[in-house]
Order: sequence, then structure tokens, then C-alpha cells
Amino acid sequence: MNSEKQTKQDHLIDLIGISKEYDGTTVLKDINLYIRKKEFLTLLGPSGCGKTTTLRIIGGFETPSAGKLMFEGQEISDLPPYKRKVNTVFQKYALFPHLNVYDNIAFGLKLKKLPKKEIDQKVEKMLDLVNLKGYGKRHVEALSGGQQQRVAIARSLVNEPEVLLLDEPLGALDLKLRKEMQLELKSMQQRLGITFIYVTHDQEEALTMSDTIVVMKDGTIQQIGDPKSIYDEPANAFVADFIGESNILRGTMVKDELVRFAGAEFPCVDFGFGENAPVDVVIRPEDIMLVGEDVGQIVGTVKSVLFKGVHYEMMIDAGEYTFKVHSTSMQPQGSKVGVNIVPFNIHIMKPMEEVN
Repeated sequence: MNSEKQTKQDHLIDLIGISKEYDGTTVLKDINLYIRKKEFLTLLGPSGCGKTTTLRIIGGFETPSAGKLMFEGQEISDLPPYKRKVNTVFQKYALFPHLNVYDNIAFGLKLKKLPKKEIDQKVEKMLDLVNLKGYGKRHVEALSGGQQQRVAIARSLVNEPEVLLLDEPLGALDLKLRKEMQLELKSMQQRLGITFIYVTHDQEEALTMSDTIVVMKDGTIQQIGDPKSIYDEPANAFVADFIGESNILRGTMVKDELVRFAGAEFPCVDFGFGENAPVDVVIRPEDIMLVGEDVGQIVGTVKSVLFKGVHYEMMIDAGEYTFKVHSTSMQPQGSKVGVNIVPFNIHIMKPMEEVN
């Protein structure tokens, strides 16, 4: 996690005031971020947010237009990729189709002119690590997408980098395999004890694997935190909407710990916004309780019901706002229900236009 309490000694990589322009267009704006040793950090955001450019600057494939990139306290902004203690795994894998699995993994070691016995030992260790023991003589084109991805990871790890950069490496895999590989990657990172910097637009992937998530939008960092704090305490409406599903509606902070929205007043735990101040209110669908209409804080009508496997998704029309609700108990379409929200599950934020 990135916090003021962390000391500089914990930092492996520091991005200080990093900006990047292409042909007069700014794609990164004053990025300040540090990455710790042995951390699994994910850069998360929609297409065009700057996450891949940030990764490429760390890898040495791009040079920042402004700012400094530090590695263990030394500036490396102009250092070429091959001189950095990092390796990159791309979405396209970039394997050599004319070489077998062994030769793909051994390629970098052979360039270093290591003894054959040492190369054999390192390659076998990597094959074991990525669950491809016995696959050394197979041609990469005969492998599945998931197996090819494992070979790409093994080829990067065999050079023993201090940092592994992963640019949407699971994007080409089907859903079931992607979920399996998420768990494998996290387990691999923990066993190796090296730093992973991961780029994705998939919020579930980020929540599953990361120690720290950096949410990006339009070349800026919106929020940094561990998965639970990012999900439970989004910094603004963009983060709330991008990380999971949310009900986001306009409200008025009547006073400290009391907010008005959807035609009713609700106790909350937030304070410091002033009196009768406009605010954004965020409520997760799973945090809304459906009760009898006689005991609800507000009353609504069930407009639609969808079974989603682990829960029902219901749209509740409360007049001023239609709430999305996730519940394991289904209420029939057309029925009247009460809606209750406990204070802790109401998240108050400054309106998005004030943040920008």
C-alpha cells in the first residue's frame, strides 16, 4: 500500500512528477507513485487512461516528457530496457514460433553465454514453476493459449528480474482459464517474492490479485489503495462506478452524519462537508436491505428481477431514484418493498465536477 507511513527504504521504484506527451497530446499528467519490494501492484483503468504508457516508462520502452523515474534510489529515466532489472510479459506473448518451449525460455540465458548445465537447471526450474514440467521439447504453436502464456512468463522470470511487468497478459484467454491464471500468477508472485506490476482494465482481476491498486483515468491517478479500501471507500464517483457496481446519486448533506437523497433523510457516518451541501452518494447493490414496506426508510416497487447465479439483481423504483439491489432473497416483480441502508454502507463524496 502507498501511505505516508512507509519509509523510502521500502520503495523499489518511484515515479516522481512523471508526465508524457505525444505530438502535443498529454497522456500522463504529473504521476506520483511508489512501488514497494515484493508488491503486487495493479494499474487499473479504461482504455486510454495511461496505464500501459506508465508501464512502458517503467520498462524503458518510453521516456517521460517530464519527471523522474527512480529505481532503488537511482534515476533510470534514460536507461535502456536491457540495462534495467525488469522484464515484460505482453498480451501477445511474443514467443519465437520456430523454437520449442525449452529454447524459448533459454533464449536470454544463451545470450548471456551461461554454461549449458546452468541453463538446463534454470529452465527446468522455470518449467516446474509454471506447471509445464516435461513440455520442454514441444513446439509453442502446439500449445494452448494458457500454456503459451506460461512459457512467456517463464522466459521472463528465468532471467531473475527484480520486477516483472505484465501488460494485460490474460486478455487473450477465455473466462475460465483467465480466472485460473489469476490465482496461479498471484501464487507464483508470492513464492518468488519479486515485484509484479500488472496492467488491466478488468476490475475483478485487479481485486483478486493485487496488494495495491492504482485507479487511473485520463492520464491521472484517481485513487491508490488495497483492494478492500478501493472497493469499500471509493475516492470519487468514477472509482465507485469503475470498481464493481454502484448506485450513484445526487444528495444533500443536511449536516454531519445526516444526508438526504431519494426523497428521504438517512443517518450516515461521514462529516465535514458543511450544512446543506451538494454531494454524491454511493451505495453498493449488496449493501441495500429489502424489508417490509411498513418498516422501510423508503418504499419502492420491484420493476425487474434477474437471477445472476449467486444472487438476484432487482431494480427497485423508489420514485426519485431506481436502486439496483443484489440479494439472495428474491422479491416478485411488481411487489412493494421497503428499502433500508445502514449508516456505514452510505458513502459520501464531493460531487465529481468539484473534484475535477
